[in-house]
Amino acid sequence: MPGGVAEPGCPQQRGHAGWARAWPWVIGGVAGLMTGALASAAAAAPLLAPLVTPAGEIGAPWRVVGLPAQKPPLTAYSAARVDERAALRIEARASYGNLVHELPAGSTVTHLQWAWRLAQANPAADLRSKAGDDNPAKVCLSFELPLAQVPFIDRQLLRLARAKTGVALPAATLCYVWDAREPVGTLLPNAYTGRVRLIVLRNGSDATGRWFEERRDVAVDFKRAFGEDSAVLPSVSAVIVAGDADNTGAASLAWVADLRAEP
Repeated sequence: MPGGVAEPGCPQQRGHAGWARAWPWVIGGVAGLMTGALASAAAAAPLLAPLVTPAGEIGAPWRVVGLPAQKPPLTAYSAARVDERAALRIEARASYGNLVHELPAGSTVTHLQWAWRLAQANPAADLRSKAGDDNPAKVCLSFELPLAQVPFIDRQLLRLARAKTGVALPAATLCYVWDAREPVGTLLPNAYTGRVRLIVLRNGSDATGRWFEERRDVAVDFKRAFGEDSAVLPSVSAVIVAGDADNTGAASLAWVADLRAEP
């Protein structure tokens, strides 16, 4: 779909709350746990399948993951072409949900690169509050950080969350976000849990309707975000692309393209 055209908003809808929102990509499925056969097959292939296939579909094994008993609608993910570029279209309308690509156990990601483009921002978003915890676009990595390396209080909370869900929730997740107001380069914790940390790469000063190219040194960014927990870059269990607007009840529209992970 052509870019640069903001689409109309939607009525306010109350967002969901609670710790579970911080780990959406593993609720309803265990991220990073693959059978030996799947792991062996994946070893010979690129770490990430294309977001969009040559046939114009979202590539497998990318899948949309929401929350259990989720009340807001799922964010809409679809394949598109923008400026002759195959791209993932992310449309959030008072919605929530994430596009997840699980990786074989022990996968290392040293660099992550992608392009993204914003058509409609969410000016009501505020990453420092639960009521404003929405993004038009973000790219995240979930790490296999040993629980023993997590600070005591967070470790107990994480154990409780894992017991409550029966899912091996990641002990560290790093998200690169396109925000409305925070300065570029800002590092801050997710409003729901410090085990998810955010680095702002783009904000409201960046133009809509044009592509921005990103390339990140994952070890450098992990050290900045979680260096007090581990001096070594852990393996990655999942890569996540997402956009949401459930807490603000607003709307946003963005695209992500050419996402690659280097081992």
